[in-house]
Amino acid sequence: MKLFQYCYDLGMKWAKHDKAPWYLSTMSFAESVFFPVPPDVMLAPMALAKPERAWFYAAITTLGSVLGGMLGFLLGWFAFDGYIQPLIIELGYESKLDMAIQWFQDYGIWVIFLAGFTPIPYKIFTITAGMLHMAFIPFVITSLVGRSARFFLVAGLMKWGGAPFEEKLRKHIDTVGWIVIALATTLYFTLKH
Repeated sequence: MKLFQYCYDLGMKWAKHDKAPWYLSTMSFAESVFFPVPPDVMLAPMALAKPERAWFYAAITTLGSVLGGMLGFLLGWFAFDGYIQPLIIELGYESKLDMAIQWFQDYGIWVIFLAGFTPIPYKIFTITAGMLHMAFIPFVITSLVGRSARFFLVAGLMKWGGAPFEEKLRKHIDTVGWIVIALATTLYFTLKH
């Protein structure tokens, strides 16, 4: 059974759904606060399925993500001690919080750009920025720049690759999927020790 190809086909089918832009923006918002799956997994197939709307999809992904980041910031600012910190302890994420705090101390505002552009969980940094009482406007601007750079790059690559890229990706998606899982597992166990 080709697990990743099945998921890919399902994603492409959902990407063509009339409500897909709404789902994408909602997923982007949620990912910036609590949801574990990055919006790229929906943005990429949507941009492949409808390349003429790739920039629109990147824009709504960015907007949803930054709005979610603003909520994460406010949660960190106002609810960290009472609600967020006990949850972090319960989930065993203290080391991730410590890492985020250290990165803020080392890199300042630039860590928001890095977290916004890279696959590092953005939500960790949105909540930490609020908890550290970072200036809100610079946080929003840096989030907007980092997130838009990431999502417009993903959409642009999908638009540029078009149908030939979609065919190649579908053909090799299982190999790519298993390689990503192997790399993620290796990285997890390497960083855990």
